Amino acid sequence: MDFSLDLPTGPLAEAVLATVRASETPPVANHSVRSFLFAEILAAHEGCLEDAAYDRELLFAATVLHDLGTGDLAPGAARFEVEGADLAAELLRRHDVPEADVDRVWEAIALHTSAGIAERRGLLCHLTREGVGADFGRNAAIFAPWEKRIHAAHPRLSMVRALVDAIAERAARSDAASVRYSLGGELLRERRADGVTELERAAASCPWGE
Repeated sequence: MDFSLDLPTGPLAEAVLATVRASETPPVANHSVRSFLFAEILAAHEGCLEDAAYDRELLFAATVLHDLGTGDLAPGAARFEVEGADLAAELLRRHDVPEADVDRVWEAIALHTSAGIAERRGLLCHLTREGVGADFGRNAAIFAPWEKRIHAAHPRLSMVRALVDAIAERAARSDAASVRYSLGGELLRERRADGVTELERAAASCPWGE
């Protein structure tokens, strides 16, 4: 399969990248871009590129903005997935994206940590969750032919620890941001109890490293 590291261009794509790079740490921003590239590979692998529901620009927005709730724009008043989805929706509306598409991106971001739910909410939710998961090593064999090029262009920079730090810090800001059994809530409790989370421990076995 031919694969290019070229990212979408145009006003919306440029705004998406600028927002992420200005508000997220470099490790998290790189993770977000890698998630798009992995999602695009998966779409080709699964034969989805010609699917009527496939939209490269919306996939770029959903994957690259999926952790916006861990960045400087997020107040930590709600779960980071929801705050990120709200911020992404605001950005898309400023670029006159149709409301139905705004809602699709909102849902993909809000559900990207919801295993067993995101996969059943349409192609965009599925690809967003799986693109994010691929950056943690899920289904690594699919992506192995391209991962060295992807990581050379967008290095990991100890991403897992940086992401957990950002999620836990925002979860600590309010009870609503650290709801029991939410990812933010559980990472915060693990960090406070043991100093290290299960997600960080699992990074030791990730084929891409931390």
